[in-house]
Amino acid sequence: MADAARPAPPGARRLVRHPAAAPLAVLAAGVAGAAYLWGTDPHESGHLLPQCPFRFATGLLCPACGGTRMTYDLMHGHLAAAWLDNRALLLAAPLALALWGRWTVEGLRGRRYRPRIAPWAQALILLTAVAWTVVRNVV
Repeated sequence: MADAARPAPPGARRLVRHPAAAPLAVLAAGVAGAAYLWGTDPHESGHLLPQCPFRFATGLLCPACGGTRMTYDLMHGHLAAAWLDNRALLLAAPLALALWGRWTVEGLRGRRYRPRIAPWAQALILLTAVAWTVVRNVV
């Protein structure tokens, strides 16, 4: 029997299905991305960084455009530059970190975390993103 066809041991399957596996994987990916970004200035061209598909297709800024530059500026202590890169994303970052933190804590406690967002809140988030997209492309 080939190694690829051999099933994973039961302990490995349990580990991958553990509620903390996904948030910890997100943390590992974030740390790896931040380590690469630390020495890669996205304000300069010629680096291996992803291009925004929305901007590539339309030439317009999406709600998250500038997020990579914002993160770089925050990591290097340039809060004013991060503000100019993407104000809305900078203001939303603490909420995203709080949600990730809750997801991680619940996972480490062995519980799954599935936040429920009311339909009116979903609509508000969508309208805010659309308004931000319009404002930053018009002004």
